[in-house]
Parts: sequence; C-alpha cells; structure tokens
Amino acid sequence: MKIEKLLKRYRIEHGKHFSLKDHDPADTHGLDSELKPQAKELLADGVKELSRLQDILAAQDRWGLLLIIQAMDAAGKDGTIKHVMSGVNPQGVDVWSFKGPSAEELNHDYLWRTTKCLPERGHIGIFNRSYYEEALVVRIHPQILENEKLPKPLVTKHIWQERFEDINNFERHLTRNGIAVVKFFLHLSRKEQKRRFMERLDNPDKNWKYSSSDVKERQFWEAYQEAYEDMIRHTAKEHAPWYVVPADNKWFTRLVVAQAVVDALKGMNLKYPKVSGAEKAALAQARQQLENE
Repeated sequence: MKIEKLLKRYRIEHGKHFSLKDHDPADTHGLDSELKPQAKELLADGVKELSRLQDILAAQDRWGLLLIIQAMDAAGKDGTIKHVMSGVNPQGVDVWSFKGPSAEELNHDYLWRTTKCLPERGHIGIFNRSYYEEALVVRIHPQILENEKLPKPLVTKHIWQERFEDINNFERHLTRNGIAVVKFFLHLSRKEQKRRFMERLDNPDKNWKYSSSDVKERQFWEAYQEAYEDMIRHTAKEHAPWYVVPADNKWFTRLVVAQAVVDALKGMNLKYPKVSGAEKAALAQARQQLENE
C-alpha cells in the first residue's frame, strides 16, 4: 500500500465543495479482512517511525505539533490516541480533553482555555475535542451560547461564520509561529455508533463508558452531521488540513491517523542539532577524561 495515496484520499485542504456524503465511514481503502494483518504491520511501522521523529522534534526544539481530534460519541477518539501514541516518549506529549466549560472559562473568550494548553516547541499536543466544539455542540444547543456571557449585539445570525473566521486566523497564527496544526474528524456511521452503544450497555466491563448524554445527543445526529460538514467546509486549509477518517473500523482509523501524524512530522524536515566546534572539543575532552579513569 502506498501511504501517500492513503492519506490523499482523506486529506481535505480546500473545503469549499466538501460533502460528508462523499466519504464512507466504513471505507478501508481496499483492505479487507484478509489484508487486515498487513494494516496492523503498517500501524506498527507508523508508530515506530513516529517515535523516531518525536525524538528529533524534541532535540531540535523548534517546531511544535498540535493534533485536534473531533468526532461523535463512540467514534474511538480515546482508543486512537492510545494506540497511535503508544510508542512515543510520554514526556513529549500532552493530551487535553475539553468538556463543558467551567465558570472561570466562561468569563473568558472561547479560545482562552485551549490557548493555555497549546504545545510548546519540541512537543506534540493533542486536543481530544477542542475550540471546534464552539461551532458544533454550541451550535446545536443555543442555550450553551447564552451562558457564554457575550454582549447581545455580538450574537448575530453570522456568529458561526465569524467563529470560523476567528479559528482560521488563529490557526494561521500558530502555523506562522512554528506550531503545525493537523485536524482529524473520525467519521462514524449512525449504525456503528448504535452497535458500540449497545456493546457498552451489554458488556459489564464497558458499562463505565456509557453516559446518559450519549443517547440524548444521538437524537441530534443529522444536525451534527450538517454542523461538521459546514465546519470542515470553512476551516479546511492547506496550512491546517482536516483528515476525514473512516471510523467504523477502529484498526483502519488508527492506521490513517498514525500515518498522517508521521507525514506532518516529516514535513518539518526535522534534524538533530549540529554540534559546534567548541562543543566537539568539549566532547573530546570528556571522552579523554573518561578513558583515563
């Protein structure tokens, strides 16, 4: 399998004509059950390469990488993070999960709480949900917007377009300052979500994963699909692309995400820092001292 073709299939850089109907949540790029072991090998190779590149990222200390993961409930966000990042140094990765805003966060602009969690140079930051919730769940549930204490004249019919504009400018600012941005929408079918919800209810070991809000939010399925489509149309950019990743098959989801992260790191042209002449002399002196012990 050519990884470049795999990624190109799901990468959205220009969202003007994007439609979710053009993307199959069950797609596996031709990998059926017989070729599934090959996909697992590719994932293992991707994780290994990711570990190597992360080491150089930390050593070079110039770039940072922000990964944003958005999805409907049960799409596999947590599992994807766990498997894709399984081989990296935990000291160089920060994972943030954003739930409902606190009272303190509601007293600030909606980008405030996520801005505090941006990755530093040499690090990979992962947002499990993000500021994009402000154009998703807030859009579906207007009462949340009312709690954000915005001056009434600013809450117009154009607020979602204005938020897309703000987010685009924010991500452009990040990329211009050495923080690369890669975004993932784990595209789950309604049928598969139901199956996973039923599994959580039927399996005692998975009961803890179930939340009463899961089924309630499922009632707004179509509204969420429209919101996600509109979001990707307005925020898919060459400098901050979206990957619309099929999520009905977890093994394939993880493969695509891992390869996309590797691709982003390779695009930085990472190299270990060069040692100066004076530093080389100091190294030689240290070697001599150790050899003389």
